[in-house]
Amino acid sequence: MGIFSPVLVWYGGSIMMSDSGAPFPKTSFLAGLDQLEVNSILSVAETQQSPAKSHLLSAGQPATHLFMLRRGRIRYYKTTKSGDDIVLYMLANGDVFGLGTLLKRPTNYMGSAEALSDCDLLVWEHASIRTQAAAHPQLAENALRIVLQYLRSYVDRHIGIVNKNAQHRLAITLLDLGHRTGRVLPTGVEVEATNEQLGNLADISRFTTSRLLKEWERSGTISKVREKVVIHTPEALATE
Repeated sequence: MGIFSPVLVWYGGSIMMSDSGAPFPKTSFLAGLDQLEVNSILSVAETQQSPAKSHLLSAGQPATHLFMLRRGRIRYYKTTKSGDDIVLYMLANGDVFGLGTLLKRPTNYMGSAEALSDCDLLVWEHASIRTQAAAHPQLAENALRIVLQYLRSYVDRHIGIVNKNAQHRLAITLLDLGHRTGRVLPTGVEVEATNEQLGNLADISRFTTSRLLKEWERSGTISKVREKVVIHTPEALATE
């Protein structure tokens, strides 16, 4: 990992990398901070390039580093006693994880993280991000807001298990992934995810996931290729 050093230019809530012109993802972690504060926080981050299928952190380990995904796809998951991986969240550009690192006595990571594609990340070590949070209280407030957003998504999933059928839960999952991680194509919005990952996020079996996707494919709502779903008519999913 190398120290993050390029000059940054702030544009209405997003950051442009002045050395390459590549956009920095919008992130709620840096919301409400001015240019100087953002520069200070990013100056102590390190850059990390992680290839697809690389392991980033493990559940149960002390939270020693906080991560921000700049580019790529990451699955955040928990392994059961029987050895099955249950996907808890699919991380998108600008998302942060390892937020327990901000605590004086960090908690253990609650889940594990794996790169699903080649990823670029920013990484803060415990002492450096603690110093930045003390100097910029808005950063700690942003982190709390993000934790609450993650908690709300898990609460919504739990409620969905109780009062929504499998079709509704899978539709919600696809629409959420399309909104947060999707790639806009002339024919719709492309979501990269396996049937197993979609089933985990919707809390349904892989068999049920496959059956529902085939039904939507026959109706023209989506099209499916290996590990990718293109949503053609999101309004049809929204009515499920």
